[in-house]
Order: sequence, then C-alpha cells, then structure tokens
Amino acid sequence: MVSSAAVVSRARVEALGGGRFRVTGILDAATVVELLEQSLERFKGEPHICVDLGGVAEGDSAGLALLIEWLRIARQRDQRIQFTNVPAQINALARISEVEDLLAASGDCAPPVESTR
Repeated sequence: MVSSAAVVSRARVEALGGGRFRVTGILDAATVVELLEQSLERFKGEPHICVDLGGVAEGDSAGLALLIEWLRIARQRDQRIQFTNVPAQINALARISEVEDLLAASGDCAPPVESTR
C-alpha cells in the first residue's frame, strides 16, 4: 500500500507566477485526485492558465481525464487554460479516445492580446 505522503511526492502542481504552472511526476489514478485538489485553489482567480506538462514522467487515462476535468472547470469559471509539453503517452490516449482536439485547441500558452479600445 502506498502512503498518502508517497502519493503527494509522486506528482505536484507548482505555481510559477502569472498564471503559469508546472506539473511534475506521474499522472495516474494514484495521483490525479491530489493534483486536482492542489489545482482547484491554485488556479482560482487566474483568467489565463498555462500548464506545462514537461515534467510529467508518465501518464495514463487518469492523467488524460485530469486534463479534461481542468478544461471543464476552466470553462465553468470563465477561465482560459492551455497545456504545453503534453506527454506523448497522453496525446496518444487522447487521439484514440477522439478527444485530441480538446487538448490541441488549448493552444501554446501565449498570453491573450489585450484590447486597446
């Protein structure tokens, strides 16, 4: 049995400032609930969220489900969320699940252009 401390150390969401976040570790059934809980508070109040997944060592269908849940929550909160460096494993799962457009549509984390009007 894995202790809750071990689960927390396997993956985390780090705030980098300016709506930018880095996810590190393993995205699987053992870690995604904790990551979701971490992110709910950290993402709150950010109009534009950029999540860098370059530090993700492994990801499975639970990891893909987390990304889709983040998209749903962002839409509900009227936020814009984008993902960079999505691991190939999660991209492959998104492709066979026919949801790759959801991740691709999230863009490249460029900040939104402010209107000058």
